[in-house]
Amino acid sequence: MNCFLPRTVVVLGLVSMLNDTASEMITPLLPLFLTTTLGAGPAIVGLVEGVAEATASILKLVSGWLADRGWNIKKLVVGGYTVSNAARPLIGFALCWGWVLILRFLDRVGKGIRTAPRDALIAASTDKHGRGRAFGFQRALDHTGAMLGPLLAFGLLQWGMTMEHVFMASVIPGTALVLLLILGLKAPPAAKPVGPSARVRWKGLDARVKGLVLASGGLALATTPEAFLVLWANQGGIIVTWVPLLWAAAHGVKALVSGPAGALSDHLGRLRVVSIGWTVRVLLLLAFAWLPDAGITVWALFLSYAAAMAFTEGAERALIGDFAPPEQKATVFGIY
Repeated sequence: MNCFLPRTVVVLGLVSMLNDTASEMITPLLPLFLTTTLGAGPAIVGLVEGVAEATASILKLVSGWLADRGWNIKKLVVGGYTVSNAARPLIGFALCWGWVLILRFLDRVGKGIRTAPRDALIAASTDKHGRGRAFGFQRALDHTGAMLGPLLAFGLLQWGMTMEHVFMASVIPGTALVLLLILGLKAPPAAKPVGPSARVRWKGLDARVKGLVLASGGLALATTPEAFLVLWANQGGIIVTWVPLLWAAAHGVKALVSGPAGALSDHLGRLRVVSIGWTVRVLLLLAFAWLPDAGITVWALFLSYAAAMAFTEGAERALIGDFAPPEQKATVFGIY
């Protein structure tokens, strides 16, 4: 097996790291910013995150469909990252929760535009024997950035900066990743557009792909948003300045787990890895509800849940890459 990953995978992995550094300087603090600084209640936190994630989910399908119909994949990826990293720092200027809602919406518009074309690009750059390792690498760097971001936020808060100033400072890694994309990512050959007769039909998809889509959708519906887990940890005694460290520790665990777990799926099988990770995740969701939210329990549950989520990330994406029709791969990533 080739020990080296393709340039496309490496560049997109580094971009993911920088993007999550910028994003996670904000994300763990945002629920507290909404509730303590802007005076919003938990219901508003749910509204903001719900609108944001729904936007990203819908646009992933649209951008995947566009990529399969010949749109320039590099432009979709660059455009998506640019929109997100232009909108996020502006949260530091928000005077009410409505502003945050609009800016989070724009941030997730960018995520929706870039994600399916990016994943299709990674899948097209690898074969089935190394696809799990490639996606695991991308997820590991993504979580490395998600660990660095909260650490930067913690340092800046300890230095005396306000949450608003921390949000504004996220523009620095955001600018760096856009430049890396423009200069480092080679434009792939234009995809041959699929005709109307080649539209994705649910009945025609591989049973493993359909099972993954349905099961992951059901699990997502039952999953507690991470914004609420931050509030849960805060109620359990984690003070505001320590929240970024808890978040960083969680993504440090994800970075350690996602790479080896993705590679494991190349050898053990995608479905086995996904089944193990999802089972543990459901058990931990039950533990959140029933175990006391205080002391070491908060750290143990938060970090265990992070590990369970990361365990399946590479395998899920690699499974789509293995069994989705080549000419419709981006669209199927969007559906997923």
